Amino acid sequence: MQTVGIDLGLTEIINGEEIMGPSPFRRHQDIVGNLYAIIRQHIKLKNLGEIYLSPLDVIFEEGINRLQPDILFVKKNNQNILQDWIRGVPDMVCEIISQGSYEMDTEVKKAIYEKYRVPEYWIVMPELQMIEILTIEGDKYKLHCVASFEGMVTSKVIEGLTVNIKDIFE
Repeated sequence: MQTVGIDLGLTEIINGEEIMGPSPFRRHQDIVGNLYAIIRQHIKLKNLGEIYLSPLDVIFEEGINRLQPDILFVKKNNQNILQDWIRGVPDMVCEIISQGSYEMDTEVKKAIYEKYRVPEYWIVMPELQMIEILTIEGDKYKLHCVASFEGMVTSKVIEGLTVNIKDIFE
C-alpha cells in the first residue's frame, strides 16, 4: 500500500531545515488535553486571549523557523498575529516532552523560543510528572517556577493562572 502524499507526522522548519516527527503517543495527548482544558477554561472566564493546540504553525521567520508547539496562548492585545497560522510571537508556548524529543524540546526549540523572545515557555515532563515554566528576562530564559508530582505552577504571562500538577498527570 502506498502512502504517497500522506503526512505521517508533524512537519516543522527548524533553523531552515524541514524536520518531520512522529505523531504523539496517547499519553502525550491525554496530558495535552488536560492542560489545554484547564488553561482554556481560565482564559475564557477572564477573557484574556486565545489558546490553540498543535498542529498549528507558528511562523517566527518564513522558511527559517516554523514550529508547532503543543499548546500556545496569545493575549488579547497581541491578536494581530492570528492569521491563517500564527505569524509572530505567541505569549506562551508549551511542549510536552516525549520519548526521543528531550533534546529537541529543551535545547533546540528552547533556543528558538528564546531567540524570538517568547515571554513564557512551559516544559512538561510526563516521566517526572513535572512542569517547568521559564520566562524571558533580558535575552535569556530564567526558571520562573517548577513543580513535580504535587504542588502548583503559576503563570507569569496568563494573569491569575495557577495549575495543580495532579490535575495534569492523572
